[in-house]
Parts: sequence; C-alpha cells; structure tokens
Amino acid sequence: MASKRIGIEASLAIAEAVKLANTDVIAAYPITPQTHIVEGLAEMVANGDLDAEYIPVESEHSAMSACLGSSAVGARTFTATAGQGLILMHEVLLVAASMRLPIVMAVANRALSGPLNVWGDQSDAMVTRDGGWIQIFVENGQQAFDQVICGFYIAEHPDVLLPTMINVDGFHVSHVIESVEMLDRKTVDEFLPPYKHKYVLDPDNPVTLGCFAAPNMYTETRKALDTAVRESKKVILEAWKKYGDLTGRYYKPIEQYKADKADTLLVLAGGYSENAMDTIDKMQSEGKKVGLVRVRLWRPFPHDEMVEALSGASNVIVFDRAISLGGPAPICSEIRDTLYSVEKRPRIASIVGGLGGRDVSPADFEKIFEIGLERIKSRRADETYMYGVRE
Repeated sequence: MASKRIGIEASLAIAEAVKLANTDVIAAYPITPQTHIVEGLAEMVANGDLDAEYIPVESEHSAMSACLGSSAVGARTFTATAGQGLILMHEVLLVAASMRLPIVMAVANRALSGPLNVWGDQSDAMVTRDGGWIQIFVENGQQAFDQVICGFYIAEHPDVLLPTMINVDGFHVSHVIESVEMLDRKTVDEFLPPYKHKYVLDPDNPVTLGCFAAPNMYTETRKALDTAVRESKKVILEAWKKYGDLTGRYYKPIEQYKADKADTLLVLAGGYSENAMDTIDKMQSEGKKVGLVRVRLWRPFPHDEMVEALSGASNVIVFDRAISLGGPAPICSEIRDTLYSVEKRPRIASIVGGLGGRDVSPADFEKIFEIGLERIKSRRADETYMYGVRE
C-alpha cells in the first residue's frame, strides 16, 4: 500500500477521498460548516484534477434531486450538506433510499433552528434517522477520509444499493487540521471497484424507478427497504475488514476504549469521543472502573454488538448531542430498547449536552460521569438530564 501522511483540514481530506474514488458527479449547495468540502471539490474540477461534473444548484433540495438523476443513470455521485440544508433536502432524501440509489453524502453535523445556530451537534443526523440511509459516525479527519471511501464501497455493492451518510461533527472535526494518511489512486482502485448499477436508467433498456404505490403495494415496498437496510450490515463488515487489511485501520459497528473491566460505561457518537478518551485515561489512573463505548454505525443499528459491549457493565451513561423534544434522547432510547430483553441489564442514565457547538471538555465528561452515577443511585435515571444548562 502506498500512502503519504500530511496535515490537512478534515473537510479537505473528505474532498481528497471523493477525488480518489473517481467520483463522476458532485451536486451541492454551500452551507456552513460543510462549505469547505464542496469548495475543495469545485477547485479540483475547475483545475482538471478531478474529471467530474460539478453541478452548482440553488438549494439543497435541488442538490439531492440532481444526485437522484445522476446516480440513476449510473454515475458515481457525491454531495455534502449540514443542518438546515439536510432538512431542506429531506423530501428527496427519502426518495433516494426508496429508489435504492447509492449516493454518498458527507454531513457536517450542525444544530437545527430555532434559534438559528451554525455550530455543531447531531440534531440533523437524528432527524434523518428513519429515512433509509446507512449512517456512519466518525471522530476525526482520518476516519472521515477512510469512511468516505468505504461509503462508496458499501453503498454501491450490488447486495446493498443504498445511500450512505458519513456524519462528521461540524467545526469540531470538519474544520480541524490533523495528520491524515492519504492513500494513492492505485490503492483506492484496488479497494473500490467501478460503480455498475444493476437497474441503471438507459433509453436502450428502459426500466421504471420510483413509481407510485397504492395501499396494496406500499407496505411490501417499505418492508423490502427495511430488510435491505438491516442486511446491509454484512457488506459494511466486509468493507471494513477489507479496508483494514489494506490500510491497517479496522472499523467496527460499536467500538470500545479501555472498556474490558469497566463497571461504568459512557456511550456516545462522534468527535467528542476523543475528549472522553482523555477522561477515561485520567479516571482509570485514579483507580476508577470506567470505560468508553463509541457508536460508529448508527443505521442499521448494531443491536448484537451493542448488547455485547454493554451487558457486562453495571451502569451505562449515554451522552446524546441531540434532544428529542418531549421524548427520550435518540441514542439513549435505542440503547434502552436494545437492552430491554437482556436478563441482566445495566442501569442507564441519559444525559444531553454539547448542543449548538457548546464545548464538552475532558473535565466536563468527568462531571458527566459523576452526574450519571448520582442519578442512577438516586433512581432518577429515567429522566433525561441536560448538562450545562444555566437556570
């Protein structure tokens, strides 16, 4: 494997991955904090470094609509967005999944209005949770680069054919310059086969995509899509194994950090995991039995892997960077549901924080451990606690 390690902003590392994947079409509308990704790609196309069609559109709704058309005719297709942009493309987002179009999209995760806020949290990813897209969270620039390449492999695999979303924390990851090991074109070509859709739109061999479904057909189509999303995990695991064998970087649906002998586990997704790792190091050096569980694969939800990761602990503290207004926090509700049928299950505390770009430092995570354990002990764990609220 040939590679070169460079310092690069995570957004530009994503653009480099899109270029190395020989992407045919990019359709996008700029929105903070995603803009650097598509600016980088626009520059590559303009300079002749990437032989692709770059479609500047008037909105995110149009961006996803253009992606539908390009993917349906057999073009490898990429877009990127964030926050309100993801919400604006929501109508077409669901059509991409139901038409089984393997578009890859990077989402620089951002808070949702209102009030207007351009900084990061994971509200946008959670709102689109049920749209039929494969969703993967990353924690740094290297993972973002890797998962965009893996994303094309997964999405375009003939046993999957589903759009895939790579979730990157807005600003806290997307705008950070890091050391990233870049692969060369030959290595990426070895990993990623050319895209060939089985049912491509072709005037010489006409097919119908995305047609109307009456009540006698709709339930069956939704069942088929749900089955496809669930069964995509086999290919996701295959892709991550193959990529790991090639690069030495292996990924898993649920990843652990110093969790083997932990009595209390913290669970979260995304870039703040790296702050939490510092907290785990400090608390373990003080003799505390704590560990970290990170959610890599969000959809399809890795039920078995989550049970295996958590069932040996006494206490689980779930930290969500999104709030479900009037209901349980998104990741915590999934985990409660996952563990409900486990005979000996841990006690769970739900904490929401880091909304709208608010920092959560290693010292904050130490407090979050204290608060979570106190709420479990005082039997208030069923209520979601919002960390850092000024009242």
